[in-house]
Amino acid sequence: MAEPLDISVAEGTGSTAQLLADRVGRDRKPVNSSEDAPPTTQNFIIPKKEIHTVPDMGKWKRSQAYADYIGFILTLNEGVKGKKLSFEYKVSEAIEKLVALLNTLDRWIDETPPVDQPSRFGNKAYRTWYAKLDQEAENLVATVVPTHLAAAVPEVAVYLKESVGNSTRIDYGTGHEAAFAAFLCCLCKIGVLRVDDQIAIVFKVFNRYLEVMRKLQKTYRMEPAGSQGVWGLDDFQFLPFIWGSSQLIDHPYLEPRHFVDEKAVNENHKDYMFLECILFITEMKTGPFAEHSNQLWNISAVPSWSKVNQGLIRMYKAECLEKFPVIQHFKFGSLLPIHPVTSSC
Repeated sequence: MAEPLDISVAEGTGSTAQLLADRVGRDRKPVNSSEDAPPTTQNFIIPKKEIHTVPDMGKWKRSQAYADYIGFILTLNEGVKGKKLSFEYKVSEAIEKLVALLNTLDRWIDETPPVDQPSRFGNKAYRTWYAKLDQEAENLVATVVPTHLAAAVPEVAVYLKESVGNSTRIDYGTGHEAAFAAFLCCLCKIGVLRVDDQIAIVFKVFNRYLEVMRKLQKTYRMEPAGSQGVWGLDDFQFLPFIWGSSQLIDHPYLEPRHFVDEKAVNENHKDYMFLECILFITEMKTGPFAEHSNQLWNISAVPSWSKVNQGLIRMYKAECLEKFPVIQHFKFGSLLPIHPVTSSC
């Protein structure tokens, strides 16, 4: 049996170890070591919001949830370093089931066409699509989770429902993206996803999720949630820029300056998530790149992909994980708990 995915960041894994040292503690046992994996008798709970005021942000940054979430992001960042999307990797049954789940969400978009309405943005047909997910989420998650872990389904399903946008505002942003990463993190913590699924989690599952989210955004003309406009990295996503820049580390000829070159993007976007993101931006926005995506334009001047990657991780923490408007919506349960980090020293 494959070992569980260790979402702590061990000493000796390079820069990521240092990034987490202050949060997690160097000697903490892997969150997902077999002795710590949740037994089937664990009391799973329905996740709920815990960050109600700006001062509550301190609880979040000290929490087990924060340590496990950022550890998960950085573990996957290391796993995809220097690898193309076409890289050969193992595809487990759990990965195939997650892709099938996302294919179902995609099919529902086709079955729920936009309605005629006066407003150009926020097509109300999205609410019909979302209502179906809201109703079916636990059934969908149950197709991925084995029966002996069925008690975890209601808790894990909450993160899936939170990951596709807001049905009231008909918007989508990095907080929804974080909920999908939390959904995958929870599946790791209960042992559905394993250590040898790392590359497939990003290249097969998360990449398919991105395709479905882009289709949602385009079909229902969703608004960006909490967008910083021209000063933000991207209207909707952040994680594919982190993992996509890691893919490009030590690339023999593609440098950061090349991602603003239309020819380089067109020739290489199928191999690299970062370039796929750039292609989507250029399809959705008009005018000079430096004007509609100023932050990315500035990043193109950074000399190496490793520096881009490190900078984006710092930016993700500062602009997403440490921003109250984003984290006030994050939900905490037994798998991603609000209680402070526990360490065994």
